[in-house]
Amino acid sequence: MSRPKPIAIVSGVAVAAVLLGVVSYTATRPASPGAAGSSSVAEVSADPSAGVYAELEAYARRDASDKLALGRADAPVVLIEYADFKCGYCGKFARDTEPVLVEKYVDNGTLRIEWRNFPIFGEESEAVARASWAAGQQGRFWEFHKAAYAEGAKEKGFGKDRIAALAKEAGVPDAARFAKDSEGAAARAAVSADQEQGYSLGATSTPSFLINGRPIAGAQPLETFTETIEAAAEAAEAARAAKTAEPTGGATKPGSDSAR
Repeated sequence: MSRPKPIAIVSGVAVAAVLLGVVSYTATRPASPGAAGSSSVAEVSADPSAGVYAELEAYARRDASDKLALGRADAPVVLIEYADFKCGYCGKFARDTEPVLVEKYVDNGTLRIEWRNFPIFGEESEAVARASWAAGQQGRFWEFHKAAYAEGAKEKGFGKDRIAALAKEAGVPDAARFAKDSEGAAARAAVSADQEQGYSLGATSTPSFLINGRPIAGAQPLETFTETIEAAAEAAEAARAAKTAEPTGGATKPGSDSAR
Protein backbone atom coordinates (compact mmCIF):
# COMPACT_ATOMS: atom_id res chain seq x y z
CA MET A 1 0.00 0.00 0.00
CA SER A 2 1.31 3.46 -0.76
CA ARG A 3 0.55 6.81 0.73
CA PRO A 4 2.61 9.52 -0.95
CA LYS A 5 3.14 12.65 1.08
CA PRO A 6 5.19 15.67 0.02
CA ILE A 7 8.01 16.62 2.36
CA ALA A 8 10.02 19.81 1.99
CA ILE A 9 13.74 19.24 2.48
CA VAL A 10 15.97 22.28 2.32
CA SER A 11 19.27 20.68 1.36
CA GLY A 12 19.64 19.87 -2.34
CA VAL A 13 22.06 17.10 -1.44
CA ALA A 14 19.49 15.58 0.90
CA VAL A 15 16.85 15.73 -1.81
CA ALA A 16 19.12 13.82 -4.17
CA ALA A 17 19.76 11.22 -1.51
CA VAL A 18 16.06 10.80 -0.86
CA LEU A 19 15.29 10.40 -4.55
CA LEU A 20 17.96 7.72 -4.83
CA GLY A 21 16.44 6.09 -1.78
CA VAL A 22 13.03 5.98 -3.48
CA VAL A 23 14.59 4.22 -6.45
CA SER A 24 16.11 1.64 -4.11
CA TYR A 25 12.84 1.13 -2.25
CA THR A 26 10.91 0.69 -5.49
CA ALA A 27 13.45 -1.70 -6.96
CA THR A 28 13.47 -3.96 -3.91
CA ARG A 29 9.79 -3.91 -2.94
CA PRO A 30 8.22 -7.42 -2.90
CA ALA A 31 6.74 -8.20 -6.31
CA SER A 32 3.10 -8.73 -5.35
CA PRO A 33 0.97 -8.46 -2.18
CA GLY A 34 -0.09 -12.09 -2.45
CA ALA A 35 3.38 -13.57 -2.77
CA ALA A 36 4.65 -15.80 0.00
CA GLY A 37 7.98 -13.99 -0.03
CA SER A 38 9.98 -11.54 -2.04
CA SER A 39 11.69 -12.66 -5.21
CA SER A 40 13.35 -9.28 -5.59
CA VAL A 41 16.63 -9.11 -3.71
CA ALA A 42 18.32 -5.85 -2.88
CA GLU A 43 21.69 -5.72 -4.57
CA VAL A 44 24.59 -5.86 -2.13
CA SER A 45 27.86 -4.73 -3.66
CA ALA A 46 31.32 -5.75 -2.54
CA ASP A 47 31.95 -2.01 -2.18
CA PRO A 48 30.76 -1.14 1.37
CA SER A 49 30.02 2.45 0.31
CA ALA A 50 27.79 1.50 -2.65
CA GLY A 51 24.24 2.81 -2.23
CA VAL A 52 25.08 4.50 1.07
CA TYR A 53 24.06 8.11 1.63
CA ALA A 54 25.64 10.04 4.49
CA GLU A 55 22.54 12.24 4.80
CA LEU A 56 20.43 9.18 5.57
CA GLU A 57 22.79 7.95 8.30
CA ALA A 58 21.66 10.94 10.35
CA TYR A 59 18.21 9.33 10.75
CA ALA A 60 19.66 7.03 13.44
CA ARG A 61 18.81 8.48 16.85
CA ARG A 62 21.36 6.54 18.91
CA ASP A 63 19.48 7.51 22.06
CA ALA A 64 20.46 5.23 24.93
CA SER A 65 17.07 5.86 26.56
CA ASP A 66 15.09 4.84 23.45
CA LYS A 67 12.67 2.14 24.64
CA LEU A 68 11.94 1.06 21.06
CA ALA A 69 15.54 0.10 20.30
CA LEU A 70 17.81 -2.89 20.86
CA GLY A 71 21.59 -2.83 21.19
CA ARG A 72 24.30 -0.43 22.14
CA ALA A 73 23.76 3.22 21.29
CA ASP A 74 27.36 3.35 20.00
CA ALA A 75 27.15 0.18 17.88
CA PRO A 76 28.99 0.62 14.56
CA VAL A 77 25.89 -0.36 12.56
CA VAL A 78 22.33 0.89 13.01
CA LEU A 79 19.38 -0.80 11.31
CA ILE A 80 16.26 1.37 11.32
CA GLU A 81 13.00 -0.41 10.54
CA TYR A 82 9.86 1.41 9.40
CA ALA A 83 7.00 -1.04 9.85
CA ASP A 84 3.30 -1.62 10.45
CA PHE A 85 1.93 -4.32 12.75
CA LYS A 86 -0.72 -5.16 10.14
CA CYS A 87 1.93 -5.78 7.48
CA GLY A 88 2.44 -9.45 6.64
CA TYR A 89 5.96 -8.91 5.31
CA CYS A 90 6.87 -7.09 8.53
CA GLY A 91 5.69 -10.11 10.49
CA LYS A 92 7.78 -12.37 8.29
CA PHE A 93 10.87 -10.27 9.01
CA ALA A 94 10.08 -10.18 12.74
CA ARG A 95 9.68 -13.95 12.99
CA ASP A 96 12.24 -15.26 10.51
CA THR A 97 15.04 -12.73 10.15
CA GLU A 98 15.22 -10.34 13.07
CA PRO A 99 15.92 -13.00 15.76
CA VAL A 100 18.91 -14.20 13.73
CA LEU A 101 20.24 -10.65 13.41
CA VAL A 102 19.83 -10.09 17.14
CA GLU A 103 21.71 -13.26 18.02
CA LYS A 104 24.44 -12.75 15.42
CA TYR A 105 25.02 -9.00 15.57
CA VAL A 106 23.12 -7.23 18.38
CA ASP A 107 24.35 -9.54 21.11
CA ASN A 108 28.01 -8.98 20.18
CA GLY A 109 27.66 -5.19 19.97
CA THR A 110 27.92 -4.84 16.17
CA LEU A 111 24.30 -3.88 15.48
CA ARG A 112 21.65 -1.63 16.97
CA ILE A 113 18.03 -1.96 15.83
CA GLU A 114 15.81 1.11 16.03
CA TRP A 115 12.07 0.70 15.49
CA ARG A 116 9.92 3.33 13.78
CA ASN A 117 6.15 3.01 13.79
CA PHE A 118 4.98 3.51 10.20
CA PRO A 119 1.26 2.66 10.20
CA ILE A 120 -0.18 2.78 6.68
CA PHE A 121 -3.16 0.41 6.89
CA GLY A 122 -5.73 2.58 8.64
CA GLU A 123 -7.13 3.10 12.12
CA GLU A 124 -6.15 -0.28 13.57
CA SER A 125 -2.58 0.25 12.39
CA GLU A 126 -2.53 3.61 14.14
CA ALA A 127 -4.02 2.15 17.32
CA VAL A 128 -1.60 -0.75 17.62
CA ALA A 129 1.33 1.55 16.82
CA ARG A 130 0.37 3.79 19.74
CA ALA A 131 -0.12 0.70 21.90
CA SER A 132 3.39 -0.55 21.09
CA TRP A 133 4.78 2.82 22.15
CA ALA A 134 2.76 2.65 25.37
CA ALA A 135 4.09 -0.84 26.09
CA GLY A 136 7.56 0.57 25.61
CA GLN A 137 6.99 3.14 28.33
CA GLN A 138 6.75 0.21 30.72
CA GLY A 139 9.77 -1.54 29.25
CA ARG A 140 7.78 -4.14 27.28
CA PHE A 141 7.95 -2.91 23.70
CA TRP A 142 9.84 -5.89 22.29
CA GLU A 143 7.60 -8.34 24.12
CA PHE A 144 4.56 -6.56 22.66
CA HIS A 145 6.27 -6.57 19.26
CA LYS A 146 6.74 -10.35 19.47
CA ALA A 147 3.13 -10.94 20.51
CA ALA A 148 1.72 -8.66 17.80
CA TYR A 149 3.83 -10.35 15.12
CA ALA A 150 3.18 -13.92 16.22
CA GLU A 151 1.91 -16.27 13.52
CA GLY A 152 -1.81 -15.58 13.02
CA ALA A 153 -1.90 -12.46 15.24
CA LYS A 154 -2.57 -10.08 12.35
CA GLU A 155 -5.62 -12.08 11.27
CA LYS A 156 -7.24 -11.50 14.68
CA GLY A 157 -7.15 -7.75 14.15
CA PHE A 158 -6.11 -5.01 16.52
CA GLY A 159 -9.31 -3.83 18.13
CA LYS A 160 -9.32 -2.43 21.66
CA ASP A 161 -9.88 -5.77 23.41
CA ARG A 162 -7.29 -7.51 21.25
CA ILE A 163 -4.69 -4.83 22.01
CA ALA A 164 -5.38 -5.22 25.73
CA ALA A 165 -4.88 -8.97 25.38
CA LEU A 166 -1.57 -8.44 23.59
CA ALA A 167 -0.40 -6.13 26.36
CA LYS A 168 -1.24 -8.80 28.93
CA GLU A 169 0.58 -11.42 26.87
CA ALA A 170 3.58 -9.09 26.67
CA GLY A 171 3.65 -8.71 30.43
CA VAL A 172 2.84 -5.00 30.56
CA PRO A 173 2.49 -4.53 34.34
CA ASP A 174 0.07 -1.59 34.60
CA ALA A 175 -2.94 -2.14 32.33
CA ALA A 176 -4.65 1.11 33.31
CA ARG A 177 -1.57 3.19 32.54
CA PHE A 178 -1.11 1.29 29.27
CA ALA A 179 -4.68 2.08 28.16
CA LYS A 180 -4.27 5.76 29.07
CA ASP A 181 -0.86 6.08 27.42
CA SER A 182 -2.11 4.38 24.24
CA GLU A 183 -4.66 7.16 23.71
CA GLY A 184 -2.52 9.99 25.00
CA ALA A 185 -0.98 12.93 23.17
CA ALA A 186 2.56 11.66 23.73
CA ALA A 187 1.83 8.38 21.93
CA ARG A 188 0.19 10.20 19.03
CA ALA A 189 3.14 12.60 18.75
CA ALA A 190 5.70 9.77 18.84
CA VAL A 191 3.93 7.78 16.12
CA SER A 192 3.47 10.91 14.01
CA ALA A 193 7.19 11.74 14.30
CA ASP A 194 8.10 8.24 13.10
CA GLN A 195 5.65 8.51 10.21
CA GLU A 196 7.01 11.86 9.09
CA GLN A 197 10.54 10.48 9.14
CA GLY A 198 9.48 7.57 6.95
CA TYR A 199 7.67 9.83 4.52
CA SER A 200 10.69 12.13 4.33
CA LEU A 201 12.69 9.15 3.08
CA GLY A 202 10.18 8.45 0.34
CA ALA A 203 9.15 5.15 1.96
CA THR A 204 5.93 3.91 0.35
CA SER A 205 5.81 0.31 1.54
CA THR A 206 6.51 -1.71 4.67
CA PRO A 207 8.85 -2.91 5.91
CA SER A 208 11.45 -0.37 4.82
CA PHE A 209 14.94 -0.22 6.28
CA LEU A 210 18.01 1.95 6.56
CA ILE A 211 21.31 0.27 7.45
CA ASN A 212 23.92 2.95 8.08
CA GLY A 213 22.36 5.12 5.40
CA ARG A 214 21.67 2.35 2.91
CA PRO A 215 17.98 1.81 2.01
CA ILE A 216 16.48 -1.66 1.68
CA ALA A 217 12.79 -2.44 1.21
CA GLY A 218 10.75 -5.54 1.88
CA ALA A 219 11.29 -8.73 3.84
CA GLN A 220 14.39 -9.58 1.86
CA PRO A 221 16.28 -12.85 2.39
CA LEU A 222 18.48 -13.09 5.46
CA GLU A 223 21.60 -12.90 3.30
CA THR A 224 20.68 -9.42 2.08
CA PHE A 225 20.71 -8.16 5.66
CA THR A 226 23.80 -10.05 6.81
CA GLU A 227 25.84 -8.95 3.81
CA THR A 228 24.72 -5.34 4.18
CA ILE A 229 25.40 -5.31 7.94
CA GLU A 230 28.83 -6.83 7.49
CA ALA A 231 29.69 -4.36 4.72
CA ALA A 232 28.53 -1.49 6.95
CA ALA A 233 30.56 -2.81 9.88
CA GLU A 234 33.63 -3.08 7.64
CA ALA A 235 33.16 0.48 6.42
CA ALA A 236 32.67 1.76 9.99
CA GLU A 237 35.84 0.01 11.13
CA ALA A 238 37.80 1.45 8.20
CA ALA A 239 36.53 4.94 9.01
CA ARG A 240 37.45 4.49 12.68
CA ALA A 241 40.95 3.28 11.78
CA ALA A 242 41.46 6.18 9.37
CA LYS A 243 40.37 8.67 12.03
CA THR A 244 42.71 7.11 14.57
CA ALA A 245 45.59 7.35 12.10
CA GLU A 246 45.00 11.03 11.34
CA PRO A 247 47.67 13.41 12.68
CA THR A 248 46.42 15.26 15.72
CA GLY A 249 48.33 18.46 14.99
CA GLY A 250 51.42 19.89 16.57
CA ALA A 251 53.80 17.80 14.43
CA THR A 252 57.41 18.93 14.64
CA LYS A 253 58.51 20.89 11.59
CA PRO A 254 61.91 20.18 10.03
CA GLY A 255 64.42 22.77 11.12
CA SER A 256 62.67 23.70 14.34
CA ASP A 257 64.56 23.74 17.62
CA SER A 258 62.86 20.60 18.86
CA ALA A 259 63.88 18.74 15.70
CA ARG A 260 67.55 19.48 16.15
